[in-house]
Amino acid sequence: MTPIKIILLSLALAADAFSVGAAVGLTHTAPRQVFRLSWHFGLFQSLFAGLGALAGSMFVRYIESWDHWLAFGLLLFIGGKMILESRGGGKQERAARDATRGMSLVGLSTAVSIDAFGAGLALAAVQAPMALSITCIGVTSLAATALAMKLAGRIAAFAGKWIEPAAGAVLIALGAKILLDGLGISFS
Repeated sequence: MTPIKIILLSLALAADAFSVGAAVGLTHTAPRQVFRLSWHFGLFQSLFAGLGALAGSMFVRYIESWDHWLAFGLLLFIGGKMILESRGGGKQERAARDATRGMSLVGLSTAVSIDAFGAGLALAAVQAPMALSITCIGVTSLAATALAMKLAGRIAAFAGKWIEPAAGAVLIALGAKILLDGLGISFS
């Protein structure tokens, strides 16, 4: 997997963090709150991607002949799920309590990071450079969350309408590219 593909994957995975960061940023704007949420989203994204990669690497020798199908299926599922969830609306909850503390923070961090586990499995299947991939996923999510929280007032009106479906489409396209490469089909 090339660095460009890793960056695209990281950006797509950061879409959930961006959306939730924008929602939380509407009511929680103190620098400590921005830091806590951003740090935890980046950390959890990295941890979940790493756990997925670890699980995938344990089984990669058993699936080498069809790993491109597995990566495609996982990315298609994750991307399709993101597109479908974006159509549901009303996903952004506002709570009176501080969402950047305690179990709310852990729950949000876990919720935005579950897709990263599947992406980690896909990364292992295509034998991507793990340290680079996991670091890129975490840093991108951290930055996306901080940016979303800082710009929440400006982006609230339109970001939720297109950011998640666009990220889902990027994941599906990336999965299709991995599948075509695995099948030996090239358009260049």
